[in-house]
Amino acid sequence: MIPILLAVSLFTFLLTRMTSTDPVTQILGPGASDADRAEYAQKLGLDLPLAQQFLAWLGAALRGDLGVSLYTALPVAPTLLDGVSVTLCLALAGMVLALCMGIPLGIWAAVRHGSWADRLLSTIVSLGLAVPSIWLALLLSLAFAVHLQWFQVVGYTPFSQDPVNWARGLVLPAFALSVHTASVLARQTRSAMIDAMHSSYVHALRARGLPPRLIVVRYAVRNAMSPVLSVMAIQMSVLVGASVAVERIFAVPALGTLLIDSVVRGDFPVLQGAVVVVATIVLLVNLATDVGYGLVNPKVRAH
Repeated sequence: MIPILLAVSLFTFLLTRMTSTDPVTQILGPGASDADRAEYAQKLGLDLPLAQQFLAWLGAALRGDLGVSLYTALPVAPTLLDGVSVTLCLALAGMVLALCMGIPLGIWAAVRHGSWADRLLSTIVSLGLAVPSIWLALLLSLAFAVHLQWFQVVGYTPFSQDPVNWARGLVLPAFALSVHTASVLARQTRSAMIDAMHSSYVHALRARGLPPRLIVVRYAVRNAMSPVLSVMAIQMSVLVGASVAVERIFAVPALGTLLIDSVVRGDFPVLQGAVVVVATIVLLVNLATDVGYGLVNPKVRAH
């Protein structure tokens, strides 16, 4: 993980410095004198060579210090921690909804392979894959928040203040995120379950007279989950990325808002810290997937 994070940090650092956005101009305005611009750039440390800037940032980051925002003058690490907690809540809620919808539907379609139910699910899955999360979020906000007023239109209520409103505020954005992931999981689960149901060990279990429900639940599902786990890891990363746009639609103050604002303003410390945090989340999800492989598949534990 450490070499990957170093590479991501260096790549992000170089990209931010290659952009045409000048944070000094953004803060002081285009009418500032050259002397004021040079003085402020020296104050921010932007007058140093790029290698020295990166090494200074890296040394501080290794101590848990991601710098200070160029605009708010607040420490980056606590700001990102607040945003990441909201983004993870939203992404995890979307994944839970996707798992509750996608895996049961995939198993149900595989057990009824070739029937009208299987064809109906394939059609629904195709629609779910085709619908963009942003467009779905706009429709859900218009229908259930504006017209029906079942949920709040924008904003976010912390769990510590009101758990009920916190949950209600996550319903629409989490569902908008979950539809595409649920469709991907349903398709993958259906494919893996069909392969499992036609395997030799399932035929042997049927020959021994085991009930079909027991074969599906106890044996086929567990063996079919190995390829589904890899898809879950990829989709969790996709959910974190897609939540950036959905958060803006519902005005949720999370990591997406920080990322977009830092790009527009040229707030390099916040942008670089946010990218590193997202990369860390993706790596941890992959690590959890590897652990899950060992729990599901004993052959992996043996090696």
